[in-house]
Amino acid sequence: MGAFPSAMDDPSNEIEGESDRRAADRFCTVCRIAKIEREGDAGLWRVRNISDRGMMLSADVPVEKGERLEIALSENVVLTGHVVWAEKGRCGVEFDEQVDGVGLLKQLAAEQRDGGYRAPRLPVRVKATAATDDGKVPIVLVDVSQSGAGFIHDGRFEAGMVLKLILDGGIKRQAVVRWSRGGRGGLWLTEPLERTDLESIRRLEG
Repeated sequence: MGAFPSAMDDPSNEIEGESDRRAADRFCTVCRIAKIEREGDAGLWRVRNISDRGMMLSADVPVEKGERLEIALSENVVLTGHVVWAEKGRCGVEFDEQVDGVGLLKQLAAEQRDGGYRAPRLPVRVKATAATDDGKVPIVLVDVSQSGAGFIHDGRFEAGMVLKLILDGGIKRQAVVRWSRGGRGGLWLTEPLERTDLESIRRLEG
C-alpha cells in the first residue's frame, strides 16, 4: 500500500517529512483502469493511487508536465486535472477540484458490484480482419475495451459465431460475436487485450 509516492509529489524530490504526509494523504487502488482523454488522443491507463487532491497514473506513452487530462474512472465518475510531474512511465495529476477520495473509491466499488457496470471503452476507427473457417473478411472496429469491441461488417456475421480478430502489428485474439444487426455488431474477446495495446488511440489507429 505504501510502495508508490503521492501523485502530487515528484518522486525525485524527496524531502524530510514528506513521506509521512503523503502516506496520510493517499489511498491506493488496485487493478483500476481509467479512460484518459487528452488533446488529440485518448487511452486506457492504470491508476496507481488516488487522494483527495490528485492521483498517480501509469502508461508507456509520452506525457508532458502541465498537460490537461480528463479522467473517466467509470461512466459516472469523471475528473479533470493537469500533470504536475512525469517520469519513467508514471505521472502525477492534480485535480481541478478536490474530491472525497474515500467516498469516491466506495462509489466505484458499488458501481462494479452493480450488474450494469461497463468496462471503459475507447472510440476508435481501426481497420481489422475477422478470420473464420470461410476465409478472412475486412471489418472496422468502432470502439474497443480490453475484453470487447464494437465493429462494422458486411452483414455476414451472426450472434454466436467464433472468429479470430487480427489487428495491425500482429495482435490476434479469439472472439465471439455477441450481437449483430444492421451491419453492426459486438465482439467478446476470449483473451483480453493487453492494457498497453490501448494506451493510445492514435498509436492503435496507426
